[in-house]
Amino acid sequence: MRLHPRLHVFALPVLAAALFPCAATAQEYPRSREYAEVQHALARGWNTWDVYNVTEQVLLPEAFAIRVGLEQESALNAAAFLPDLCIGGLGNNGADVMAGPHTWNGSYSEVRVAWKGHVFVLQSAHDGRDVVMLATPVESKSKLPATLVVSAGILWQRPGSASVEDGHLRLRGERAGTSVYVTGRARSPAALPLVGPYLAVTFDGPIGISSGRERTLGEIRGVLTREKPATDSVRGSIETVMGWDTIYDPSSSRVISPVSRMWSAGWGGYVLFDWDTFFAASLAATGGRDLAYANAVEVLNEETTDGFVPNYARPGGWKSFDRSEPPVGAITVLGLYGQFHDVWFLRDTFEPLMRWNRWWDRRRNLGGYLVLGSDPDARANPDDPAADTLQGAKYESGLDNSPMYDNAPFDKATGKIHIADVGLMGLYVADCNALADIAAVLGRRADEAELRTRSGLYTAKLQTLWDEKSGIFLNRNLDTGAPMTRLSPNNFYPMLAGAATPRQAQRMVNEHLLNPAEFWGEWVIPSISRSDPAFKDQDYWRGRIWGPMNYLVYLGLRNYDVPGARRELAEKSLRLFNNEWLEKGHVHENYNAITGSGDDVTSSDRFYHWGALLGLIGTLERARAVSDAGPAGR
Repeated sequence: MRLHPRLHVFALPVLAAALFPCAATAQEYPRSREYAEVQHALARGWNTWDVYNVTEQVLLPEAFAIRVGLEQESALNAAAFLPDLCIGGLGNNGADVMAGPHTWNGSYSEVRVAWKGHVFVLQSAHDGRDVVMLATPVESKSKLPATLVVSAGILWQRPGSASVEDGHLRLRGERAGTSVYVTGRARSPAALPLVGPYLAVTFDGPIGISSGRERTLGEIRGVLTREKPATDSVRGSIETVMGWDTIYDPSSSRVISPVSRMWSAGWGGYVLFDWDTFFAASLAATGGRDLAYANAVEVLNEETTDGFVPNYARPGGWKSFDRSEPPVGAITVLGLYGQFHDVWFLRDTFEPLMRWNRWWDRRRNLGGYLVLGSDPDARANPDDPAADTLQGAKYESGLDNSPMYDNAPFDKATGKIHIADVGLMGLYVADCNALADIAAVLGRRADEAELRTRSGLYTAKLQTLWDEKSGIFLNRNLDTGAPMTRLSPNNFYPMLAGAATPRQAQRMVNEHLLNPAEFWGEWVIPSISRSDPAFKDQDYWRGRIWGPMNYLVYLGLRNYDVPGARRELAEKSLRLFNNEWLEKGHVHENYNAITGSGDDVTSSDRFYHWGALLGLIGTLERARAVSDAGPAGR
């Protein structure tokens, strides 16, 4: 099974290297006062909180909603109504949605919509405690003007009411209320597929919407001009990506940043993939502390009663009870601590991280090596046929259809793939080291000693996977003892753990990473070597380029004296990110390693936040260059 069509990532925090040379419910961890304040601060004000619609502004905590829809007029039988819009993927009732700037707190957002010959731009901004919106028609191929429909309601079964009063919309909650005003020429009510009150206006010119008090178009434009951010930086691009992909989850009263709106809508409101969400924490750290902390803590809160962070978690308490994903949380948490210095954050996250770290050693150790698996004794998710199968074990790698696991030896009785996995072990050693450092900060000496011992044992086992002839670490078939010669970026992950010697790192970089027959070229880094027969597939993890792989390899390069390779990878990654971002506003789940396109397949979400890691690499490299230059270079 391909879970639409994948499960995957991990995040190392922004500037970390510079700062540091079932019950079918989620685990219930008490929130510290400090973390409760983080979520309280995040879940406030107007923003695009509703996962299902990017033309909707929602006020928290009241859950007041103002939604903008479009009706196509027709004298015959071609009338249609566009009520909901996501960003990313295909579909959208035939609409094409292009994301514009979106600030971290929703103080400004902009989106361009093309549908049935109509093109319009919707801008939103904060004016104190109020929100203003401006819908501007850009193009229309219809003979009749469209109708803009502004509806109001209360989301998520919160108490309150919505009505039309004296030509405006009125929203009332338990403790507060507001009015919503719409400029333009009102139309008579029509039989639209809406269950709440709305106002309809002829869309033959700009239409203004404002809460709190009535505003003119000029006043609304003034607010938009004041709040619109600069968009000519990589950090601004990351802010836009994360701004649109951050939502409110009413089932757990929390702000989170799932991978994309299209994925979350398809999973019933949200889906938190394990290492993807840690990546979200690192991306969010470019803008501040709270959203970064929220993503790290909330994915850890999905930990199963068996003690591991699941591959996926979705509403209703459903998650992958049989499998995890690569253990990268401690690296993320340590880096965020290095950036923001909150010891309480380490205390809040240490116990679930420690349980997860021990789980890998307990459940995935085979002959001293770490292997991938899918537990046969796990509680069954009736809609997840991958559990207790080879495919489920492949999903644990995060690389759903990677050629590295084609025809992998799988023991059905134990649920384990009998392959000593270089990439998994490299990430696990890095996780052990980071968690040991966290234990040291918290004064947990026994835990620190346990972790450093475990790191040493797996580092030694990693060294047995070094192949001197080929000059790289190789996976090993544990049934036959034979090395496995298929190469992917995973083979470089011992550098991330610092487990490779300087000589080994130099050979891997010179003989493999920079080798155009394997991983180098105009567009890098492919998810399987260019010389591999599967490279030509360019199908998901069979040859395409993925932001997290570039990111992990880049961070590994920072541990060694290879400045040229590091800079070139950063430059090439940024160029790939900008290739479709600047022209189309797309940030892709993956990219073609031959053409650099993300639009050539339908299995690459067009607004998937970890694609922005390609831009983050460039930001980190520039920061490092400034740091290396010292005061004279600033």
